Amino acid sequence: MKETYLEYSSEVKNAIENGLPLVALESTIISHGMPYPENVKTALHCQQIVREHGAIPATIAILNGKLKVGLSDEEIDFLGKEGVKIQKTSRRDIAYNVSNKINGATTVSATMYIASLAGIRIFATGGIGGVHRGAELTMDISADLEELAMTDVAVISAGAKSILDLGLTLEYLETKGIPVIGYNTEVLPAFYCAESDFKVNFRMDTPEIIAHFLKTKYDLRLKGGVLIANPIPHEFSMDKILIDKAIEEAIEEMNTLGIKGKETTPYLLQKIASITKGKSLESNISLVYNNCKLGAQLSAELTKLSK
Repeated sequence: MKETYLEYSSEVKNAIENGLPLVALESTIISHGMPYPENVKTALHCQQIVREHGAIPATIAILNGKLKVGLSDEEIDFLGKEGVKIQKTSRRDIAYNVSNKINGATTVSATMYIASLAGIRIFATGGIGGVHRGAELTMDISADLEELAMTDVAVISAGAKSILDLGLTLEYLETKGIPVIGYNTEVLPAFYCAESDFKVNFRMDTPEIIAHFLKTKYDLRLKGGVLIANPIPHEFSMDKILIDKAIEEAIEEMNTLGIKGKETTPYLLQKIASITKGKSLESNISLVYNNCKLGAQLSAELTKLSK
């Protein structure tokens, strides 16, 4: 029945039929993550990086009532040009958007779910959502975390977005039994910064080691995903004091304007980019590329083990 709703690109369909490595990519970063045409250039280069490192990219979105797994260049350009007119779509919104043929850019949670439907186990993104600052009062916790608890997909990210409460995010992941792996690091990266004060569960230093871990987890049928924290490359890591100051300023303005819910993250990222004169956007793009590279390497290794 799920095949009624799924629609694959020819490249992705061929990869599935022939057991080739695949990496899921989200589409919110295209429509809500950065301005046009930078968003389209970034999305296309993400796909190129995945191919260069031995895997097939499967960018995911909802278009014309279908769960699209693998987008054409024209579809990516459409999402980029339409920008925020495309509905930001989490797991909660999938059925509504499909049944009403509403075009949707998939968040981490929606991308994970659709990737799982298509049998894709590796997903590379920028940063995951998490527990927002002040969540003890607002209960503002990203659906990304609950999806990680339910869905058997490994998510490669540069940690949790630094606009979040990293300590509480790790506590939530711990409660849900979600393993947090640090790739060549013992701490949870803070998105724009490679360092933080919060430790991951396990450090692993090669894609091969992580692939063996994932295969074991899947073989044991341990439900839920894995968060693989891949620090931003050192040369693009931002000064912690500078970025923390920018985040505090952005949060203060956001609260004054009364911005809440799913609008908070895109607003804060845009505001921080403005405060840092574009440096945060440059860092954001570089960490996404870095995650795509690791995602492809990891998918290739996992595919070898599965044959």
